[in-house]
Amino acid sequence: MSESEGTHPTPKPGGPKPGVPRPGAPRPGTEQGAARTGPTPATVPHHVSPHHPKPGPGTLHTVVVPVASDPSHFGRVDDDGSAWVKTADGERQVGSWQAGDAAEGLAHFGRRFDDIATEVTLLEARLSSGTGDAKKTKAAATAIAESLPTAAAIGDFDTLARRLRAIIEHSDEAAAHAKEEKDRQRQESTERKEALCAEAEKVSSESTQWKAAGDRLREILDEWKTIRGVDRKVDDALWKRYSKAREAFNRRRGAHFAELDRERASAKSRKEELVKRAEELSASTDWTGTSATFRDLLVEWKAAGRAPRDADDALWKKFKAAQDVFFAARNADASDRDAEFEQNAVAKEELLRKAAHIDPSTDIEAARAGLRELLEKWDAVGKVPREKMADLEGRLRTIEKRVRDAADSQWRRTDPEAVARAAQFRERVAAFEEQAAKATAAGKVRDAEKALAQAKQWREWAEAAEGAVTNR
Repeated sequence: MSESEGTHPTPKPGGPKPGVPRPGAPRPGTEQGAARTGPTPATVPHHVSPHHPKPGPGTLHTVVVPVASDPSHFGRVDDDGSAWVKTADGERQVGSWQAGDAAEGLAHFGRRFDDIATEVTLLEARLSSGTGDAKKTKAAATAIAESLPTAAAIGDFDTLARRLRAIIEHSDEAAAHAKEEKDRQRQESTERKEALCAEAEKVSSESTQWKAAGDRLREILDEWKTIRGVDRKVDDALWKRYSKAREAFNRRRGAHFAELDRERASAKSRKEELVKRAEELSASTDWTGTSATFRDLLVEWKAAGRAPRDADDALWKKFKAAQDVFFAARNADASDRDAEFEQNAVAKEELLRKAAHIDPSTDIEAARAGLRELLEKWDAVGKVPREKMADLEGRLRTIEKRVRDAADSQWRRTDPEAVARAAQFRERVAAFEEQAAKATAAGKVRDAEKALAQAKQWREWAEAAEGAVTNR
């Protein structure tokens, strides 16, 4: 037996009489009852209607908490338990109440209406927020609308029917909007994955920053996993592109490091040879030649490239140790030589001091003998420090020049050939002057001028020769 046919238990003795409102319940016709004529929500929802369009993305949707309506404004329960609802089409009986008084029956059918109204409010909120499937919302609203004419409830069915029609009318619009939004999101997701594919392909084919490029490909994969909504076939095709790019990069990186390993192995072998040669040269005393060889070995070392890190460091220590042995020995030898050169410089200073008595102006032969003795001792002393060489050699050259200039001057004064040469020049002058006189007598002016010019030239030479003999 249905609830409307009196299946509720008989009210307890002492309970409220039929037609008497429950304690605390609003009385029909009162100000409080008149104010509650529908599903007044605690927070007004975004009802879907021509005046309340569907909010766009980002709209803050409030939670709807409907408040019970007052069924006394929309129906009644007769003393015999018959329940009636008022609509624009007139009254219709919605059931029979036999489980209590009329007020309880009215409240019961009012709650039944509130349940239906709550479902409608939820559908409005779902459609307004855009969180649900608009097609399912429409189907649910249609089903409720079709059930209203036979619903066993008392309430504002006319307003409820209008709200359901608004939901149904705007469901298609919401569905279209949802489809557009879904298509937009799909397009954005597709474009983003295409951009990630293009970047992965560029990194795969061009980058040689292996660590940074590998990290970037992993970042692309992490982002890829967060992107949803791409068409399955398109997504599969894009994934193949990304996978192919990543595999190509891994192959290229693997080939690079394989080649690097080969180069390092070759560098290790070459540096081992250089270490062996350096160790063989470390005991050499050919300071100049071996120093040049070590410089060449160092150039070869740098050109050989890097061996594996541990091996490279160990080989360099061996190479440098051999180099250090040689240069330490060379430096020690150079220190010994420097000390010897300092002593040589002191000895040459002493020779120069003693050579101060050489005076070619008084006794040229004694001066020449003293110079020869000085030069012999000078060469026997040996090398001096480089910074003192110029000064000492310059002072020696001064003494040497003074003696040799004096010797040359003496030789020129006693040279018989110079005297004879001056006499010959005078004879040539006389001969040309005689030719000029004869030419003048014969009237040969040009021949006379030529002969006089030649005589003048020979006279100058004769005077120079005679001056050289005189100045000795």
